[in-house]
Amino acid sequence: MITAQAFLDVASRAGFDFYTGVPCSYLTPLINGVLSNRDVTYVGATSEGEAVALAAGAWLAGRQTVVMCQNSGLGNAVNPLTSLNAPFRIPTLLITTWRGRPGETDEPQHEVMGQITPDLLTLMGLPHTRFPSEISLVSAHVQGAVAAMEASSTPYAFVMAKGDVADSDLDQPEPRRRPPGRRGDFVAGGARPTRAAALERFLALTDDQTAVIATTGKCGRELFTLSDRDQHLYQVGSMGGASGMALGVALNCSRRVVVLDGDGAALMKLGALATIGAQAPDNLVHVVLDNGVHDSTGGQATVSSSVDFAGVALACGYRYAAACDHLAGFEQAWIAANSEGGPAMIHLRIEAGSLEKLGRPTIRPEAVARRFKAFLAS
Repeated sequence: MITAQAFLDVASRAGFDFYTGVPCSYLTPLINGVLSNRDVTYVGATSEGEAVALAAGAWLAGRQTVVMCQNSGLGNAVNPLTSLNAPFRIPTLLITTWRGRPGETDEPQHEVMGQITPDLLTLMGLPHTRFPSEISLVSAHVQGAVAAMEASSTPYAFVMAKGDVADSDLDQPEPRRRPPGRRGDFVAGGARPTRAAALERFLALTDDQTAVIATTGKCGRELFTLSDRDQHLYQVGSMGGASGMALGVALNCSRRVVVLDGDGAALMKLGALATIGAQAPDNLVHVVLDNGVHDSTGGQATVSSSVDFAGVALACGYRYAAACDHLAGFEQAWIAANSEGGPAMIHLRIEAGSLEKLGRPTIRPEAVARRFKAFLAS
């Protein structure tokens, strides 16, 4: 058994300074230690997959990251670990607990995952070892994890058993309470624009200093087709993770950050809006291009027709949110969002469909990530 501070001291010397995750009782001492340490950052996520995306964004902005979760929640992280971290070659130190470990009595819901946790990590291609539960092992384990991540540019996992870390007190600042945000309505009820037309208007309105993360599917493909820039990151896989990535970037750089989201993707990780509202980065603009369908898979309807994304954003703590359904309204909302400060939401209802001649990014995700990281650092 070690103390949380013993681990944090070594991890900090190795450069790890951004932590995110979802609690587990086995993790309580370590999370308490992180939250009580003012020299590192901890962002609580609403899901394990969101935490992985958050950490990916923070890494792109220059931080060394740690994701913490229960192994039952590891299932929620499989998608971004395999379809975001793997293709973009983004490392993170993953600390997962080992509830339901064979030979230990635990709750029935942990039995299956307890049996397969090490094998699941292996199946995902993630090297892993036991969490260092003795002070003499901490430095070697952390150095080994760093060396593995530097060699592969992919995550490395520690598997934590019950009692690996001694109990520690929690010294967490009280959450800030902010006044309600302001709403803008620019709904005309006429013909809606295409996504390509909306992206063209966005490209005309933004500048070459703004970081842009486009959600997976045809949004990123159309943005690439219209204009490929170093400041663009075209997300592949990890549906719903673009907003978490954008938050990780926005919290760790001074640039304006825009996430171009879709209705299906935003609905998949709706909890990310609550995390964005709670963290309240003033440099983040969240644009939801809502065509009411899953366009990349044949046009099946989403449930967005009954969802007021602007209202949800305001309820989650966004400073400004607007609804619009035409390009002039989008431009008005964009001007207001940037004058009000963030986080800001622009919900633009658009027509279904995409460009007739729609290409795909010809740059590998790993190269996109590296040039985006270099752009953020410039």
